[in-house]
Amino acid sequence: MPPLRIGFCGTPQFAVPTLQHLLTKSDFEVLAVITQPDRPRGRGHEVSFSPVKQVALAAHLPVYQPEKIRAPEMEELLKNLFLDFVVIIAYGQIIPARLLSIPKHGWINLHASLLPKYRGAAPINWAIASGETRTGLTTMRIDAGMDTGDILLQHELGIGPKETAPELAARMSEAGAPLIEETLRGLAAGTIIPRPQNHSEATLAPILKKEDGRIDWNRRPAQEIYNRMRGFTPWPGA
Repeated sequence: MPPLRIGFCGTPQFAVPTLQHLLTKSDFEVLAVITQPDRPRGRGHEVSFSPVKQVALAAHLPVYQPEKIRAPEMEELLKNLFLDFVVIIAYGQIIPARLLSIPKHGWINLHASLLPKYRGAAPINWAIASGETRTGLTTMRIDAGMDTGDILLQHELGIGPKETAPELAARMSEAGAPLIEETLRGLAAGTIIPRPQNHSEATLAPILKKEDGRIDWNRRPAQEIYNRMRGFTPWPGA
């Protein structure tokens, strides 16, 4: 049986463990990596590669960095690769509807919450800031909405009472790698039945803004302040 043909779409460190994991599997073939363009970073504003690009280059994988993934050349690229899946993790751009049907089994996303809870760009931060003691990971098939696609698999994790957002993100990124592998194998074998989300139970985890870190120290309970400090570390702080 030929290896599954995979495209990988991601940018930050959170996506790295899954890419590295897929590269160790002989029956998976990562044919292309799509990541955000190189950006100036840090105080010196030096241009640096994304963590995903660094891993891809070290593995001698083709890397594509479109300013906009909706560019016509990206559609042509994806069609010419005859992909079984595109795995997408924290990429940073919305995928246009016309690209979603190109891979045989669709675009498979790893989201850092137990959907439909905490849809959006900052699920880890908002789960901690909201005082949750448990969270989890969801693999889902991307659709035209914002984290509204059918659920494939879920994996629950606890949140430590002193755990910060970066600490939880590191644990979740490692746990996500085998979950993606299990999802891809199950979809290819036909053993996973996608299930629609219950949209009436959805909550949101929007991208963090500077004002989210502002706290009224006199009106909020101490535990709530502490939760926000853990959730909004390192930015926007609290």
